[in-house]
Amino acid sequence: MKICCIGCGYVGLVAGTCLADMGNDVVCIDVDKAKIHNLQNGIIPIYEPGLKDMLDRNAREKRLVFSTNIKEGIQKSKVIFIAVGTPPDANHCADTSAIISVAKNIGRYMNGYKVIVNKSTAPIGTLEKIGETIKSSQDKTVRYDLVSNPEFMREGEAIKDFTNPDRIVIGVQNDKSKNIMISLYRGISRTDKPIMFTDIRSAELIKYASNAMLATRISFMNELAQLCEKVGGDIKEIAKGIGLDSRIGPRFLQAGVGYGGSCFPKDVKALAQIMKSNDIDAKILTAVDEVNEQQKRSLIHKIKKLVPVLKGKSIAIWGLAFKPKTDDMREAPSILIIRQLQKEGAKIKAFDPEAQETARKILKDITYCTDPYTTVAGCDALVIVTEWNEFRDLDLKKIKRLIQRPNIIDGRNIYQPQEMEKLGFNYLCVGRKC
Repeated sequence: MKICCIGCGYVGLVAGTCLADMGNDVVCIDVDKAKIHNLQNGIIPIYEPGLKDMLDRNAREKRLVFSTNIKEGIQKSKVIFIAVGTPPDANHCADTSAIISVAKNIGRYMNGYKVIVNKSTAPIGTLEKIGETIKSSQDKTVRYDLVSNPEFMREGEAIKDFTNPDRIVIGVQNDKSKNIMISLYRGISRTDKPIMFTDIRSAELIKYASNAMLATRISFMNELAQLCEKVGGDIKEIAKGIGLDSRIGPRFLQAGVGYGGSCFPKDVKALAQIMKSNDIDAKILTAVDEVNEQQKRSLIHKIKKLVPVLKGKSIAIWGLAFKPKTDDMREAPSILIIRQLQKEGAKIKAFDPEAQETARKILKDITYCTDPYTTVAGCDALVIVTEWNEFRDLDLKKIKRLIQRPNIIDGRNIYQPQEMEKLGFNYLCVGRKC
């Protein structure tokens, strides 16, 4: 099938590459000439495990091409994916201006029947606006069908999530577009991981509801961790105990320093705004967001327990990205934590396996180090913000020798408190007996 994927950001690039790997002819379009030039030369703008090899292979076999020529991309394709950004505006609503701009071009250039698939996260009713925009931009009437196909890709696991998804949600208007989408996704649907067809508005809402539910679980556990620290109890054991309940399950029950990234913060706020605009008091979602922001700040209080006066002190930070296996710094807890430490006069040394180049554009006056050991050398405390696997099995005795004062504040609970105590560390974590 000939496919045009408009938008070469995270979603568009991964989706376009995976669709090409499934045997389709895919052209990925973007207005950013420098980005397209780099992609044509095999330079990708994001870090995502496995993506570079898959992209190179499909580009080499001519199933995947990159271009700025949106007219040609639209006219040569049967299915057009819209995968542009929808950043929050001043009111925390999703900014759909890029989607509408794409819709205008589709209406202007389409030369025959097309299936237009929105993969960008956007408010309920956006697909109707896309249809209205296409219709008003056409010189003559050309048939098309609209489809909502939200993405559920986790950064760091995106290829797996696309090719082996929990479910594929598709909102359609008629059988013709439904059959085309069945044909497109037939190769990756499974009996226990089905294609779920629904109406368009339900599909649009499923994306927001999914992310809001996962964020709610995280904030619930973080709030419960605060109780554990007050009255006793181990949040790790509590997570295991409630996760064994088949009605709850174990995923997204880990307490820590709060969620970040491009989806959860934005989508929780956006869904709350959608509810408020429909005269519904979004009490739960508002609380979820407030708890998350509080949880990020809570690490500062833990740091000050061990280092009461931060002015002039050196603080080591392990992990800058909002989660492991990505270089994404959007809404990363590390940003708030580092800026607050700097505000109080601390000197920051930091290390992240992938996100340092991205972080340099956001966080200034930091010493960026080449490895975890160099980072802790001579520091008054170590703060663990992102749970990269390589941090779990380091030589803790060596760290004890290198660090000036044996203070560790573990925002992701990657170590065992009893072991850290035996090694002579002053160790604080989240919701555990430290």
